[in-house]
Amino acid sequence: MDSNDLVIYNGIVMTVNPAFDIHRPGMVVIRGGCIVETGPRAPGQPLPPAPRHIDAEGGIVMPGLVNTHTHLPMTLFRGLADDLPLDQWLNAHIFPAEARHIDARTVRCGTRLACAELLLGGTTVCCDGYFFADQVAEAAAAMGLRAVIGQGVVDFPAPGVPDPAGNVEAARNFVDRWQGRCPRIHPSIFCHSPYTCGRDTLVRAKTAARAAGCLFQIHVAETEVERRESIAAHGRSPVGRLDDLGLWDEHTLAVHAVWVDRDDIEVLARRRTAVSHNPQSNMKLAAGVAPVPDFLAAGITVGLGTDGCASNNDLDLLREMDTAAKIHKVTTGRPTVTDARQVVEMATIAGARAIGLGDAIGSLEPGKRADIVVLRADRPHLVPVYHPASTVVYAATGADVRHVLIDGHLVVRDGVLQTADVKEILADARQVAKTIARKH
Repeated sequence: MDSNDLVIYNGIVMTVNPAFDIHRPGMVVIRGGCIVETGPRAPGQPLPPAPRHIDAEGGIVMPGLVNTHTHLPMTLFRGLADDLPLDQWLNAHIFPAEARHIDARTVRCGTRLACAELLLGGTTVCCDGYFFADQVAEAAAAMGLRAVIGQGVVDFPAPGVPDPAGNVEAARNFVDRWQGRCPRIHPSIFCHSPYTCGRDTLVRAKTAARAAGCLFQIHVAETEVERRESIAAHGRSPVGRLDDLGLWDEHTLAVHAVWVDRDDIEVLARRRTAVSHNPQSNMKLAAGVAPVPDFLAAGITVGLGTDGCASNNDLDLLREMDTAAKIHKVTTGRPTVTDARQVVEMATIAGARAIGLGDAIGSLEPGKRADIVVLRADRPHLVPVYHPASTVVYAATGADVRHVLIDGHLVVRDGVLQTADVKEILADARQVAKTIARKH
C-alpha cells in the first residue's frame, strides 16, 4: 500500500468540485504530489498516517488560485505611468520603457518579483504573455510556480525580437524548447492584439499554436476605440474579424473582451473560446466593464486575471475576486449576479479550464495535483465564517494567505516564501527601478 506524504486537517475545506462540497472540519490527504482524499474528519477521528501533517487551525483550505492573465516582468513598471487612457499609456510610456529597459536580465528580475507576489498571495498558476519568454519560464520554474508562458508576438521590433519578420518563428521556437521540459511550465503563443498584429501574423501564429497543441492568447476588444477602428477598417468587430480568420476555438484565450455585442458573445460561445476577465485593469484604464453575466449565461468559460502590474497595480487575485463580484452587481443593478460561488470558480476551476489545465488543477478532488492554499483564521476580518466562499471573495486578501502548496510541496509556509530569498529579489528590483526612474 502506498504511503501518504502529507495530511492537511482541522480546516474548512472548500473543494470547488462540481457539487461545491465543503467539509467543516475537513482534511486533504496528499500522496506523490496528488490529492488522494478529501472529506470530513469527525472529532477524535485518527488522522491518516503520513510523515507530515499541517494543522489548518480552522482556516479555509481551498484550491490554489489561477490567474489567467499576467505580464510578469511588468512588475518593474508598477506605478510608472498611472491615470492615463490606454492608448496614451501604452504608446507614450510602456512601449518606450520596454524598448529602453527590457532585456534578459530585467525580465528575470521582474519575473522573480512577480512570482514572489503571486505565491505569497495564494496564486499557484498564472497564464503569462510577454517577451524573453525563456527567461520568464526559467524564473517561474525556479520559483516553483506553475505557469502557462506565452512568447509575445507583435508586428514591430520588440524586446528580444528586433526583426518583426521573425516574430512567429521566435514564438514557435520557444514552444519547441519548452514542451515537456518542465512539468509545471506550459509554453504558449501570445499575439498582443488585432491592432498590433496584421492578418498574416495572426493566422501564422494561430497555425503554429495549433500545430504545437498549445494555448493561443490574444488581447481583444479591450476598448471602445479598438472596436470602432476595427469596424471602420474591416467592417467587423474585433471578435468578428478574428472569427473570420479562424482564430477562435477551445484552445484560444480571449483576454478582456470588454466591447462585445450579442453576436460576438454568440461567436465565442459557439467556438468554445474562454475569456480572461480583468476587472481592475479595465477599471483603471477606463476601458469599461466586460459583460461577464452574459458570458456566463451563454455558457462561456470565464477565468479571472489581474493583468500586469503596470495597469493594476498588483497581482492579488483575492482582491480581484472582490472587484469581480461587485462591479457586475452595480453595472447591472442586480445584486444576485456573479455571486461568491461563481467568482470562486472563476478564480479556480474555471480559470484552470480557460488555460487548458482543468483536468489537472483548480479543485480539491482525488487525482488532481495538490495545488492548495490555506488561509489564516486569526484575522478579525475573517471571523465569523458562515460560508467560506463569501469570506474568500468579500473579506480575504493576499495578506491572509498562510500556506501554499504546489504539487504537494510547501512553497509558502506560515507566510514565508520557501523557494527564494525575498529580500534579495526586492533589492534587485529596486536597483533596476532606479535606472528606469532616471531615464523615464
